[in-house]
Amino acid sequence: MIDLKELRKNPDFFVEAAKNKNVQLDIKTILAADEEVLALKKQIDGINAKRNIIAKQGKEGVEEGKVLKEKLKELEPQLADKEKSLNDLLLNIPNPARPDVKIGKNEDENEEIRVVGKIPKFAFPAKDYMDLGEALDIIDVKRASKVSGSRFGYIKGDAALLEFAIVQYVLNILTKEGFCPVVPPVFIKTSSMQAMGYLQHGGLDEVYAFDKDDLVLVGTAEQSIGPYHMDEVLEEKQLPLRYVGFSTCFRREAGSYGKDTRGILRVHQFDKLEMFSFCHPDKSDAEHEYLVSLEEKILQGLKLPYHVLKMCTGDLGDVSARRYDIETWLPSEQRYRETHSCSQVWDFQSRRLNIKYKDGQSGKNEYVHLLNGTAAAIGRLIIMIIENYQQADGSINIPEVLQPWMMDKKTIVKK
Repeated sequence: MIDLKELRKNPDFFVEAAKNKNVQLDIKTILAADEEVLALKKQIDGINAKRNIIAKQGKEGVEEGKVLKEKLKELEPQLADKEKSLNDLLLNIPNPARPDVKIGKNEDENEEIRVVGKIPKFAFPAKDYMDLGEALDIIDVKRASKVSGSRFGYIKGDAALLEFAIVQYVLNILTKEGFCPVVPPVFIKTSSMQAMGYLQHGGLDEVYAFDKDDLVLVGTAEQSIGPYHMDEVLEEKQLPLRYVGFSTCFRREAGSYGKDTRGILRVHQFDKLEMFSFCHPDKSDAEHEYLVSLEEKILQGLKLPYHVLKMCTGDLGDVSARRYDIETWLPSEQRYRETHSCSQVWDFQSRRLNIKYKDGQSGKNEYVHLLNGTAAAIGRLIIMIIENYQQADGSINIPEVLQPWMMDKKTIVKK
């Protein structure tokens, strides 16, 4: 949530920032709702102050005190309703982009920051990952369709070993960097998901919600790690607190009808490792670059070619203040496809979650900054490995860094 004091001082800034994210704000309605809340609070405070004075008068003020008490019973529910209405309006205000983010309408205006790695050139007709995966009997979407429907798959055999090799490889890198590994809940309260900022502007259509239980399934471990320190005041010396979470993730893919329906690139269920940082505001920008560097280190170790993009305002989404995406080369499509993202959220989520730290100099409690970054979208990395490491005979070479966890195998071959 944005700072309400800042909104009052400079409403035009938030209108323009929302517009840059393709969101239209009815700022007059929001400010009017805020004025109504302030007026009711002032009225209630005045009545309470008067009651305190009357209480000192003894029996003489009893009758007037009863009248004021009844007036409070009338006004307090009104205030609660007005505050809820205002809060609902504020929740729809997106996080303003950082000043260095390019203003643009959509993904076509994202900036390419750098290109890393050599695109493979095959001396044979290259196949796509599904042709290879089915021939090797390591990916099965046909049986998954019978069992679960479209956009599901079985990852089996050596591909399953590859998944857990990726997990071990990434954890080996990140734990040495001081990240705390965590396996978080995949169900979280609806209020927690709302606090993370993912239910506004159509976000509810993307999640699997269980209304009877007031729970939703997470689409990334970020959504359950963020609320971990909800309503806490952290010590400044603890920062940054860095976690790497492993979870199965669930997404409806509501807006992707007809996109990537074949295979396991865009599915309803997948496994993922996610980095998350609770950071001092002064170190926020540096932390963002650090998380991106770790994503690149992981890809460079796998020797996969990629490029780094910086999102323009129109492709940031509601939550991010600045975001980088990393896209890895997919030979069958002769283009890069997203495998990683890394977002700086500023204090947008920490305000909603009420996560603060005690500032050592001022002694005041200030909001921490939250950042998140993909360590490994495992299904997608399996796809990239299969295609970039394919051989003429249909076998798949296993990246050297993963071989220690592949039961001494160096190649995936048909059994």
